[in-house]
Amino acid sequence: GIMPVFEYKGLDTGGGAVAGIIDADTAKIARSRLRKQGLFPTDIHQQQEGGTRGSGLNVEIDVAKYFQFITTRDISIVTTQMATLVGAHIPMGETLAALVDQTEKQKLKVVLSKVKEKVNEGATLADALADHPTVFDNLFIHMVRAGEKSGALAEVLQRLAKFGDSQVKLQGQIFGAMAYPILMGMIGLLILMGLFIGVIPRIRGLFDSLGGEAALPFITRAVFFFGDMLVGYWWLAPLVLFGVVWGFRRWVRTERGRERWDVIKLTFPVFGKMNRLVAVSRFCRTLSTLLMSGVPIVSALQIVEKVVGNSVLARAVNQATVNITEGQSISAPLKASGQFPPMVTHMIAIGERTGELERMLTSVADAYEDEVEATISALTSLLGPLMIMVMGGIVFLVALGLLMPMMNLSQMIR
Repeated sequence: GIMPVFEYKGLDTGGGAVAGIIDADTAKIARSRLRKQGLFPTDIHQQQEGGTRGSGLNVEIDVAKYFQFITTRDISIVTTQMATLVGAHIPMGETLAALVDQTEKQKLKVVLSKVKEKVNEGATLADALADHPTVFDNLFIHMVRAGEKSGALAEVLQRLAKFGDSQVKLQGQIFGAMAYPILMGMIGLLILMGLFIGVIPRIRGLFDSLGGEAALPFITRAVFFFGDMLVGYWWLAPLVLFGVVWGFRRWVRTERGRERWDVIKLTFPVFGKMNRLVAVSRFCRTLSTLLMSGVPIVSALQIVEKVVGNSVLARAVNQATVNITEGQSISAPLKASGQFPPMVTHMIAIGERTGELERMLTSVADAYEDEVEATISALTSLLGPLMIMVMGGIVFLVALGLLMPMMNLSQMIR
């Protein structure tokens, strides 16, 4: 099982204040271990990874901790710091202790201190990290293991940090591209709500006094109906959305659902091409990073199969793994699957022939990442105007619905 973690405050031999966290089975053992380290604990309490303190009714719940998510960026920063320290030949125990001190996020602090304890007990870094699969993924652990075996841990960590940075950058770009349209959509919705709540009921009163709803054109009735829905049943929208999302997630968890969704993700207009670019670039980058770090090619392909993030592409990679174990090439099954762009399979084939596979993969990953960037910026520049057109269209329809009966009125009055 995982040992409890205790937070302590106390004094050191010089009488200076110290504070930190320590793993131990009980508070008593924690105290004696701290004394052995020459510290005098004044306050010691157990800390859960969720972050509650105290017991019974006087539990302090540290709300911030519940909302702390360890992001790709956090891991990337920690990896960079670790690479620097390991590169400076600082022992692993001390490196991890320094990281625990430098980390701001309490959740990550707890994880790192557990990793440190395990390494101090004689485990390898990879095994200590493997206890926390939600924080350090498969790729991370395998690469660290390869780095430890080949004695090139510092380089491997640098590559991992760089890999993490490029993932963070990509996420940032996609998020940035979506932020503007989403904001516009929200503003548009607020404007519509304002119209339906403030302006339309008055106009509607006028129509009612003149001849009732039945005589109104269809488009006007549709606008009124939509307005009633929006004002009266707006709470249904989030419920329906929640239901759809929930149903979709359940469907994607099933084998067939996942297969179908992965096919859709690759064939969808515009976004399909982009998803493929991202997945292929990740495939190339990961494989080259693993091979450079000294991971044998079969293990490397098995890891890549897990991190590609698409079952259609994963199947092609799996076939390549089978081929390699039979002593044939990787590029043939990738090409046969029809899922990898010709440039990729061609470059891999050249790499295999010349023994420069890692370099070829890196250059493909670079090229594709650039293309992803270009695609994203092109999409961003299109999404803005597209949203304006959609908003404009809706407002136009509403206006038309209100104006048509007005024109009829003026004719009637004549």
